[in-house]
Amino acid sequence: MQLLFIADPLEDFKIAKDTSFAMMREAACRGHQLSACEPQDVMWQRGARVTAHVRDLTLTGRTPEWFRETGRRAVALADFDAVLMRKDPPFDSEYFYATHLLEQAEREGARVFNRARALRDHPEKLAILEWPELIPETLVTRSAADVRAFHAAHRDIILKPLDGMGGMGIFRVGPDGLNLGSIIETLNRGGAQSLMVQRYLPEITQGDKRVLLIAGEPVPYALARIPQGSEIRGNLAAGGKGVAQALSARDLEIARTIGPELHRRGLLLVGLDIIGDCMTEINVTSPTCFQEITAQTGFDVAACFIDALEAAVSQPKQT
Repeated sequence: MQLLFIADPLEDFKIAKDTSFAMMREAACRGHQLSACEPQDVMWQRGARVTAHVRDLTLTGRTPEWFRETGRRAVALADFDAVLMRKDPPFDSEYFYATHLLEQAEREGARVFNRARALRDHPEKLAILEWPELIPETLVTRSAADVRAFHAAHRDIILKPLDGMGGMGIFRVGPDGLNLGSIIETLNRGGAQSLMVQRYLPEITQGDKRVLLIAGEPVPYALARIPQGSEIRGNLAAGGKGVAQALSARDLEIARTIGPELHRRGLLLVGLDIIGDCMTEINVTSPTCFQEITAQTGFDVAACFIDALEAAVSQPKQT
């Protein structure tokens, strides 16, 4: 297969843990051809197809120069066997516009994973609202008064922006309400921006579990990202410690409740965030943790994903 990865700059990859790199390495081992570009390299004009200015790659097996560029060319996305959208959040206006270009490419015959409309329809914080029985007490609002009422009811809360990633902008406010007003002002920008508020889950001390779904099926191991020291965030980007563990019965219940439906909608790869018995996020843009799970358990997540990708490409195109 000829694969196009739409991602952040290759030079910024931290290949010791990068999931997109793990996908590339497994694909290359199977003889698939690799190309890459950034979202700004994708364009369309009337009379032509959606096209990307891509870099063709071979992997070197070395660091730090882990790839060699073998050429640059302009190629219609539909000419690739699969296009993998792996741009990291935030889901901002440019990401939104990129999904429209990718959807046009799909109309022209491109196979995009995850599908463009599914990316657009499942913002990572808000997608959980569809399954209220699986999530903690949650509020989405612009209103400071609503947040204060939620805090009064639950006493210990987490506040976070809807467009953050890696734990950025997450605050905890306890029963004393210390700095609640300032935090609301920071996150809602005077009522101009929505935020999410959730009941604090003390099980976070045991880890914020990343449960991966591939083609609707759960990977048998999660990565519990455990906060360190006085930190409340388990995100690896915020210094959390990643510990792989077998899925619990509740993890499996959540995964099997929503996994098949998400796959039906065109989401080949999903990362659920689960704290204790509650799902807190559904990550669809560029789910991670492949390498950490594989290194600690021996379960080859990248091989499982490329198996699923190959199977998906062999099937008739969804409409």
